[in-house]
Amino acid sequence: MIPIAYLKVRTSQHSKNIYLWISAPNTNQSLVERTIGEVTMKSNVCVLGAGRMGSSIVRTLLDRNYPTSVWNRTAAKCQPLAALGARLASSVEDGIRSADVLIINVLDYAASDALLKQRNVASALAGKAVIQLTSGSARLAREEARWIEAHGAGYLDGAILATPDFIGKPDTALLYSGSHAVYEANKTLLFALGGGTSYVGEVPGQASALDTALLTQMWGGLFGALQGMAVAEAEGLDLDTFRSHLSAFKPVVDAALFDVVDRTKARLFAGDDATLASLGAHYSAFRHLLEACQERGLDAAMPRAMDGIFQQALARGRADDDFASLSPLFGNGSPRPGREPANA
Repeated sequence: MIPIAYLKVRTSQHSKNIYLWISAPNTNQSLVERTIGEVTMKSNVCVLGAGRMGSSIVRTLLDRNYPTSVWNRTAAKCQPLAALGARLASSVEDGIRSADVLIINVLDYAASDALLKQRNVASALAGKAVIQLTSGSARLAREEARWIEAHGAGYLDGAILATPDFIGKPDTALLYSGSHAVYEANKTLLFALGGGTSYVGEVPGQASALDTALLTQMWGGLFGALQGMAVAEAEGLDLDTFRSHLSAFKPVVDAALFDVVDRTKARLFAGDDATLASLGAHYSAFRHLLEACQERGLDAAMPRAMDGIFQQALARGRADDDFASLSPLFGNGSPRPGREPANA
């Protein structure tokens, strides 16, 4: 038998793989098939939104050789991307119909809805993978997921934990929740946008919720830094000195941060031998901040809010409890997973 070569094409919803096989007889006159090459045909992608973040996404996809279309309400913003090889979609509908994967990165969910919830556009969504990278609440993400899926598309809600200049870098973190099937089918594309990509859950909106939770911790630190700088400067300390000691103090802060998370998860609110500092000890030091604000005429809105939280716990005679015992004061009163507080 004369050896022959042939192509075997395997396709999936969002990718196409082409395999080149050679068939030839072996010593037993049976066919032996051997794969000698594989070419992956990357998904066609459409990006809606060419602001700083959207443009960075498009440039990254082009760098990774993804066929990419782009649409923006202000078409002129797309011209630099066209020069790099992006296809300019003539309309939202045109962009969606040309793509396997739709990435949305516009101002907010209202802007996204205005683009998608048109009859011709909505009908073009069937069979597509929709990756929503527009910022919004968990509730809005869930509502969007229901609408997108009702129109026959798969949906992933995403949150970008980075500024535009970090898109495409190995450590850049993006969070996704929603359809696990869509996540798995487009994993290569998603990791092209950021090597720190992770899937956090099947409930749409969980990515947005985690993003908000992480930003909350960041804002707490930033507001704390502003208050701390005010105290330092009021007492004649320069900010270089303040900054240098932030690094020295960081291991202690990080240890306290992770400890409060771990103890809250375990519901270990009562003070014990592992408690880093009791609530009473924390409050004794915290009072110095209140005194500094009063003595130096500094704005005390944030310290007074913190003082109110301390007072709620201390009024119940909880001075010996762990700092994590404040955690239930931030909930909505509904039960949460885990053990009951040891001091309930």
